[in-house]
Amino acid sequence: QVQLVESGGGLVQAGESLRLSCAASGSIFRSIFSFNTMVWYRQAPGKQRELVAVITGSGRLNYADSVKGRFTISRDNAKNTVYLQMNSLKPEDTAVYYCNAREANIWGQGTQVIVSS
Repeated sequence: QVQLVESGGGLVQAGESLRLSCAASGSIFRSIFSFNTMVWYRQAPGKQRELVAVITGSGRLNYADSVKGRFTISRDNAKNTVYLQMNSLKPEDTAVYYCNAREANIWGQGTQVIVSS
């Protein structure tokens, strides 16, 4: 079965850190994982889904202005996994975080992040 599975969400206080993981499964998808642009999105209650961070197959990075300097996206192709290291978390980072394999058009189920003030 082709899917992405996120993990690592939770409840933290402002200023703390979390690391989200997104693992690919399915033999065909895993064989092309390294060629996919991987994207983290988030959706806060009552708001539209927004792009958070991007990493291409060649390792190019892009971030939303709101997370630059605090979040870091990375990937381990040997493990078919993409990560989002989130530091200095703020209450406005509270959202459901989703990972997406852009070229394969595959989405994960989301993981909840709650940052208390």
